[in-house]
Amino acid sequence: MLFPMQSIVDALQARSGMSFAVTVPDGGYYRAGSGEPVFTLIFRTDAALLQAFTRGHMGLLESYFDQSVDVEGNLGATLAAGLLSGLDSRGKALINVENGIHELRFSNHSAAQAKTNARAHYGLGAEFYRLWLDDPLMMYTCGYWPEGTQTLEEAQARKIDHVCRKIRLAPGDHFVDVGCGFGGFLFRAQQTVGATGTGLNTTSEQVDWVRREITRRGLDDKLSVREADFRAADVPYDKVVSIGVLEHAGRDQLGEVVQAHADLLKPGGLGMLHFIGHVGPRETDLFIRKHVFPGGWIPGLSEVIVEMERCGLEVLDIENLRRHYALTLDEWALRFEQQWATIQALDPQRFDERFHRVWRAYLVGCAEMFRSPVGYTHLFQIVFSKGNVTRTSYPMSRAHLYDT
Repeated sequence: MLFPMQSIVDALQARSGMSFAVTVPDGGYYRAGSGEPVFTLIFRTDAALLQAFTRGHMGLLESYFDQSVDVEGNLGATLAAGLLSGLDSRGKALINVENGIHELRFSNHSAAQAKTNARAHYGLGAEFYRLWLDDPLMMYTCGYWPEGTQTLEEAQARKIDHVCRKIRLAPGDHFVDVGCGFGGFLFRAQQTVGATGTGLNTTSEQVDWVRREITRRGLDDKLSVREADFRAADVPYDKVVSIGVLEHAGRDQLGEVVQAHADLLKPGGLGMLHFIGHVGPRETDLFIRKHVFPGGWIPGLSEVIVEMERCGLEVLDIENLRRHYALTLDEWALRFEQQWATIQALDPQRFDERFHRVWRAYLVGCAEMFRSPVGYTHLFQIVFSKGNVTRTSYPMSRAHLYDT
């Protein structure tokens, strides 16, 4: 054994506070903590063990994807223990180099590469997403779980209603939904408020699906969708909604994307940015960029506010829904696992065991990240105006958000 395994697992246990066990290829078995192991890490090869020690959580995760590491027991607890123990700090210099190379290869600087990056994730097909997202809105963003919310369907509908109240969406308004996904916001906002809307999306598969759905519902005179880069403004709108888009701006394109949001809004209009953001400027984890969202970049809240100020936008309200995202991801992960056999049957070559493990780690790991007491990744909703509001143009209190 090349590594002092017992000392290492004891140190990890002391930082995470969880009892767990590790088995290694030569048959060694190591336990940490006094209780029954919550999970057991099984190293199948010496190479996997070396990867974990040299590249930290990235080496461990990629060995799990390749099936040279297995997890027995609670996967969520395993990933939470990794966060608490600081495993993501091991091999940091090497990971930073890898992250830089990834940025060179997959930067969203060009609209063509941004489109390719978006399609790599969002182009997996409505049939895939329908199996584990809420029905019928298919919202692939954080839900809103105020007290009494029981289901994912309720959480997503309440999120849309919450956003509509935030931007004072009203009949007669023409709004744009930047990065509209499968059109859930478009359809519910039109149904509940009576506003007309335009979706802006760079993923061809989603645009085609939304366009067909608009026609099927007989809403061609109320809703439309435009296939274009998020930075491509056309005409100004009364209201702007952007739910889960800033994360796809890329490391050096944040200013361009925020400017496009400002350009899409009429003077005096209201908008909302809903995005995953860091507390302070930080590197975005290589795992999420390399295996889930190529080209993605999580901005710091402070960086976003600076760009908004530069574009002449007034920040009216900031709400942190970090805890709500943990609950949303819990439900996605549960449904994904329950539906895995059906997902795999859609396309056994694409949805293979490696895909299964990557997406399990992504959904479960992000839930633990948003739940973690040491996490610095949050979910923000910023309400803004184009130019300063007045006493008559925007309420003087937040009562309109809750008096329904």
